[in-house]
Amino acid sequence: MTPKTTKTIYWIGIALTSLWFGTSGFCELTTNKLVWDITLKLGYPPHFIYTLGIAKVLGIIVLLIPGKLLRLKEWVFAGIFFDIIFAFASKLNVLGLASTMDAVIAFIMVSVTYIMFRKVYAATYFKAFNQIQN
Repeated sequence: MTPKTTKTIYWIGIALTSLWFGTSGFCELTTNKLVWDITLKLGYPPHFIYTLGIAKVLGIIVLLIPGKLLRLKEWVFAGIFFDIIFAFASKLNVLGLASTMDAVIAFIMVSVTYIMFRKVYAATYFKAFNQIQN
């Protein structure tokens, strides 16, 4: 895979992830009835839904900044993965297997995006750590 192809896949993944989780965060912050009803049905309290919405919007802002805040982007990806895993588990336990399809699609999409992120921005902090020890 060429570097240009890798970057293209990465930025398409970032765009899709930003649309998906940005919309979700916006709906959580604006108390969109559909999102709130499902989330409350899953057993999450209102203060958690607001906090999740803020975290998603801030995380998407970080992801959209090209070439900066790479360590923070790692944390954003981790947060997104936790969100997807908990959404999957909650929906599976409360609503049933059929309701988890969006979480499965999101997991695949974000996984591909993260793999491309690691290819575009190779982790160099381990090299720096090894140089400090020598």
